[in-house]
Amino acid sequence: MSKKQAKRHDTDDSPPVSDNASKSTAAAARPASAGQGGVAADIDSLIRLARNKSAAARSELVATINDLFLGKHDVLSESERELMNDILRHLIHEVEMSVRRDLAERLAHHPHAPRDLIMALANDEIEVAHPILARSQVLHNLDLIEIIHHRTLEHQLAIAMRENVPEDVAEALVETGQGDVIAALLENSSAKISRTTMEYLVDQSKRIDRFHNPLVARPDLGPDLAKKMYWWVSAALRQHIVENFDVDPTDIDNTIESSVSQALAEVENYDPTKTKPFELADRLNEAQAITPQLLIQVLRQGEINLFEALLVKLTGIRLTLARRVLFEQGGEGLAVACKAIGIGQREFAMIFTLSRRAHPAAKPVSSDELAKALEFYARVEPATATAVVQRWKRDPNFLDSLRRLEPEAADADAKKPV
Repeated sequence: MSKKQAKRHDTDDSPPVSDNASKSTAAAARPASAGQGGVAADIDSLIRLARNKSAAARSELVATINDLFLGKHDVLSESERELMNDILRHLIHEVEMSVRRDLAERLAHHPHAPRDLIMALANDEIEVAHPILARSQVLHNLDLIEIIHHRTLEHQLAIAMRENVPEDVAEALVETGQGDVIAALLENSSAKISRTTMEYLVDQSKRIDRFHNPLVARPDLGPDLAKKMYWWVSAALRQHIVENFDVDPTDIDNTIESSVSQALAEVENYDPTKTKPFELADRLNEAQAITPQLLIQVLRQGEINLFEALLVKLTGIRLTLARRVLFEQGGEGLAVACKAIGIGQREFAMIFTLSRRAHPAAKPVSSDELAKALEFYARVEPATATAVVQRWKRDPNFLDSLRRLEPEAADADAKKPV
């Protein structure tokens, strides 16, 4: 650098300009073609405004930048764009808040705004960053995630309200753990939320009430997660009623389960699977022809599916639970079911022994196993067995919700079929 250049550099109050910017400045200073003359003049004007510290010049700078991007972006050369971006990178944080905010509002809608400038504005104070974070399509997903990790709650909220928030950005927002941010994301119907993230949020809504309404209102919640939410919310309501009012818990359970089942049936158009064994069990049940002797005969003939259907009809429990009761090791569940529906000890012994033979992987019942099962059967009171079966009849999601809300009962319930 010459002494003359050094002197000019020392006295000039403009920000430093990169080598690319210097080359572009020189290019802009050369005689321009007829099509490029206006652009070169705008670049010269931009440089002069950049060197002027007055508020009026700063406002004019914003207007000039806006004109260049909105009116002449397609005719700017690569070197001219580099020059303009370089100047803006050096100036943006020196410009007063109102000017930066105005620039952000103007550029938020522009798809060709320079990414470096958009990033600077997006990381600015929220008053400046908000329009960029909420609307600019120049920002990449990784840019948004980086801002989520390192900027303020207000920045996260602005991103949560963007249109069509991508799944990875939504996941980053949820990972903040900020209730306001997550609620805003859930209320944004255009946001894309992955199945895994949605499952996590449904679980979190057990303790965060504000997630309830926006979750159930989302079209992408899915019927299975909606069902899960219905049940545990109902369980929470049940707990509140039981703790604060003198009512029979069984009556409350019946009312809640009936109401929720009806609501879910309407939502899901639920239609139970119909099979021949269940059709036959229905007819036998209507004729009151299901007896302990019939159960033993069906098992002896190896008609396991029919036995399961008959057990479901007699007890009212679910098919999956009936299968577990039938084949579980030890026979405790089968003993409870038999005691609840009035099957005597001798018939229970036969059913238990035959059920072991019906399981392809089971070993024959030893005399010791049979003795233990009969001892357990004898100790179970009919009223207790009836109460246990009544609980088994509850929807598994409801039972799971009750256990989460009743820790003291969890250990006891863990020993029962689910």
